[in-house]
Amino acid sequence: MELDFRAASLADLPMILELLSASGLPTAGVEGHIDNFLLTFLDGSLAACAGLERYGATALLRSVAVAERHRRQGLAGSLVSQLIGIARADGIESLLLLTVTRAGFFERFGFRTISRDEAPTAVLCSIQFQGACHASASVMRLDLDRPETVLPGA
Repeated sequence: MELDFRAASLADLPMILELLSASGLPTAGVEGHIDNFLLTFLDGSLAACAGLERYGATALLRSVAVAERHRRQGLAGSLVSQLIGIARADGIESLLLLTVTRAGFFERFGFRTISRDEAPTAVLCSIQFQGACHASASVMRLDLDRPETVLPGA
């Protein structure tokens, strides 16, 4: 089993959109943020993806998806950990995300549920907040400037 992580490019867009659609996740806005997506390939095929949308000192973690046949292998956790590290290294102070069903997964990384009005205006104006994600989605935040933020397995 050969596992390969790499940054996405515009050429990867069709397979990313296919994975997101198969996972029941929104595809709106992916193209505009493709340069901030990480991909995982397993034996040459796309196994997982996740991306960031940057809004100043805040970023939106989005599109964490794993192909059904590759689930429960730690791929989502690995991608999220890598993106948290990238965001921290790039000076991002906090990460936000929207989730309907996976709040427990993200809590393992230190994300905490917040109210929508606690999100920065720039993020509230994103496609994700403006309707791409279901209105019932929980908003979660991880503050990266806190030294006590520890990644699973770190």
